[in-house]
Amino acid sequence: MVKALSALLFCLFPFVVMAQSTATIADTTKTRADTVAQKDLIDIARSLFKIKPRKISATEKKKVYFSILPISSSDGRSGGKALFTSTSLAVYLGDPQTTNLSSFIFTPYFNFKGRYGLPIRSNIWLNNNQWNIVGDTRVLVYPQYTWGLGGKQPEDRRFLVNYNYGRFYQTVLKRIEPYFYAGLGYDLDYYQDIDSDGDVNLHSFTNYKYGTSSDQNVFSSGVTFNLLYDTRKNSINPLPGAYANIIYRVNSKMLGSNTNWSSLYIDLRKYISLTDYGPKNVLAFWSYFWTSLTPGTPYLNLPSLGWEPSQRSGRGFVQNRYRGQRLAYFETEYRRDITRNGLLGFVLFANINSVTEPHTHAFVYWHPAGGTGLRFKFNKNSGTNISLDYGASKNYNAIYLNLGETF
Repeated sequence: MVKALSALLFCLFPFVVMAQSTATIADTTKTRADTVAQKDLIDIARSLFKIKPRKISATEKKKVYFSILPISSSDGRSGGKALFTSTSLAVYLGDPQTTNLSSFIFTPYFNFKGRYGLPIRSNIWLNNNQWNIVGDTRVLVYPQYTWGLGGKQPEDRRFLVNYNYGRFYQTVLKRIEPYFYAGLGYDLDYYQDIDSDGDVNLHSFTNYKYGTSSDQNVFSSGVTFNLLYDTRKNSINPLPGAYANIIYRVNSKMLGSNTNWSSLYIDLRKYISLTDYGPKNVLAFWSYFWTSLTPGTPYLNLPSLGWEPSQRSGRGFVQNRYRGQRLAYFETEYRRDITRNGLLGFVLFANINSVTEPHTHAFVYWHPAGGTGLRFKFNKNSGTNISLDYGASKNYNAIYLNLGETF
């Protein structure tokens, strides 16, 4: 219990940073003053192909920004090659002076190991930020290795699980105070045709009895109770500010779940600008604590590295490498512009994670990773970057390519 509490305090470290920072809330929304005109890849393309931008009248305000990245690259989550198209739509659904930038991200995906999917994520801010609506819908065919429970499973002790996966998460939050929201949501997970290659099944490999039977369909359906604190103006490329999200999920047989179970997810982020103006020079912190609160949680619903709601944690590890009843994660990243016009930048990052052991429920083994990356400004108006990162841990390394910042 003491170790679990210590891990929770470790995850709360960014709040300590928030308390120590002298920046006020007003500071988090101001834009940097710089006389150098900002440039992006769209400007470069227009210059190369002699394309003149459409003139916008003084009374017209552009509110929609569109970015698309079709590419073939290595798949940092599973290894091997992948084909995907990441499409980002950023739009103001209210007065840009008082309304955050809403985002819609669609990432159709296919790799050469039989894995493909259609994920759609949305973060909608209505006029004057009175309401925030968050959505996550996925349809996936997702064969993936698992290493069982706990943090000491050897690298070569892995087991391939085949399944189809459907997700439908929707949350509606109402502003209570400036930057503070409360709301309800509904989460649905459907794991279909859970199977394995070979004679050993998931149940015998993991010695876990919930949601591991061969050819079983696992259905988890529950309501969520949500608290949100968010001073960021743009979630695609967060400016200095803070973010805190608490999700308490209750799944019930009355709503169709195979078992009754509940979970708690606490996500904390802090962004600190190291300069008052000029090129970006930001230190970012991210931590989360994710725990199953009751017995009966299906195996594939247990906390697992890279399966948190944003599905961006664990650069330097294979997704799903560590799984347990509880998971603690912390990451810090230094972000800096290389060119004064914001076209090119770089990041340095390090992260560490731990899951509890199946019998003692204690955090024992901590797993670090780190890396670096380049940033190419794709759309200066929405702040969308192309992120090219290299992450490495003790037994794994990979390249990650995304639209937008990792967190």
